[in-house]
Amino acid sequence: MDEKEVFHEDKKLNFSLNKKIFYILFLIGIIVAFIFLGSYFTKTIKEKINSEIPICGDGSFPGTCSLTKPYYCNEEGVLVNNPDICGCPEDFEKSAGSCVSDYHVSSKKVNLKYILDGEENFIEFVAYDELEGYFYSLKQSITYSNGEDSSRADFKLNKINNQLQEDSLAPLVVYIQNLGLSKDEQARVAISLVQNIPFGESNKTFIFANQEVLYSRYPYQVLYGYEGVCGEKTELLALLLRKLGYGVSFFYYQDENHEALGVKCPVEKSFSSTGYCFVETTGPSIISDDEIVYSDIGKLYSIPELYFISEGLTFGENYFYEYKDARKLQRIRKAISNRGWLGPLMKNTFEKLKEKYGLVDEYYGD
Repeated sequence: MDEKEVFHEDKKLNFSLNKKIFYILFLIGIIVAFIFLGSYFTKTIKEKINSEIPICGDGSFPGTCSLTKPYYCNEEGVLVNNPDICGCPEDFEKSAGSCVSDYHVSSKKVNLKYILDGEENFIEFVAYDELEGYFYSLKQSITYSNGEDSSRADFKLNKINNQLQEDSLAPLVVYIQNLGLSKDEQARVAISLVQNIPFGESNKTFIFANQEVLYSRYPYQVLYGYEGVCGEKTELLALLLRKLGYGVSFFYYQDENHEALGVKCPVEKSFSSTGYCFVETTGPSIISDDEIVYSDIGKLYSIPELYFISEGLTFGENYFYEYKDARKLQRIRKAISNRGWLGPLMKNTFEKLKEKYGLVDEYYGD
């Protein structure tokens, strides 16, 4: 075979090889296009379905029972009482179209205030005298079989995990879910609601280790009496946010004897990269503001212990405007501390923040 024939054969071989590569790449291109288009159309269909179906505030679809008995998601996307279809929680029984317990006898109405984006609103919560008395009858300590006393975390979890309490607070959680808000806005309502409950200690004591100790109220009792200290209000907020689906923990500052809530949030915006944002519960404040200047103890300087409560949703994953607002307020505090006064622009920002979050004197920093 001469050189011309060899060259001709090589050319044919290269052409055949290039043709195969072209077909392979073309086929891959078609597959990728189908995958892309399929993903796009699937997403579009899901968005269309979600926009047309009025899903309830807890994620339930119309015509189904909520995980929270006895609530039913109706065609309008509203959670309604329906014990006939969805049943009643344990320790409750059906009566006149509702679920009641032995503790539902004497009641009172508590108006719970919250502020969302500068607008003040109220939620009416029905609390029962007999149920509040039930919690007073429970022990304030836990003793294990080996004789050891419970830890702080065990004691708090025991209070938060009380099933009768959780079922009794369901109407409040469902009310928040029925406001027609996004999940993060539901969390904002719960946080503001607890922050706006007045600070106050219990007037009851009990004997523990031969010492008189101040009684620590259960979350239900904080709502009933419409007051609480940092630890009590933190437990209430932990319970509400957990029922709304969020990951929660709490921070305990031993040196300052102070507790605050931790809500799961983006790590880069969390407190000390823990994955949880600091939330003060004793009064109105901004989520993630961990440099509050308290009127009685100043700033919190000690390193807190982190106690895990539950896994769940991440707050502010898509839109976390509080983080930016908290940084603004921290700069304002610094300016007040350094200069003792604010310029017109910073003063205007300060007034807007106070109105937006209903901030109170104890946390201004002036």
